[in-house]
Amino acid sequence: QVQLVESGGGLVQAGGSLRLSCAASGRTFSSYAMAWFRQAPGKEREFVADIRWSGGITHYADSVKGRFTISRDNAKNTVYLQMNSLKPEDTAVYYCASRSPYYTGYIEPLGYDYWGQGTQVTVSS
Repeated sequence: QVQLVESGGGLVQAGGSLRLSCAASGRTFSSYAMAWFRQAPGKEREFVADIRWSGGITHYADSVKGRFTISRDNAKNTVYLQMNSLKPEDTAVYYCASRSPYYTGYIEPLGYDYWGQGTQVTVSS
């Protein structure tokens, strides 16, 4: 059984930083691309960043480019999201997800077959 468990969310002031972690189990973690999504109240879940199994290729949403960094440690079965220069509009529940091997894109939530339970990030102004 695949499990993804996020941690590291919390309340931070605008301009601050947080690092989210996602610990994976039950799958050959290193073989799959991983991503972070977020969902704010009343909004659809949106892509934030993804990283290929090797860690060599990443993509970011325009809204977080230059502020967020995704990384992974395959030895620890963990993917991270370093979030700097946080803004109130970054407030959301953040989810990590494992991409289906049959999905060739990276933006659509339907292309991911396993999800964590989410961690709340709140940025105050």
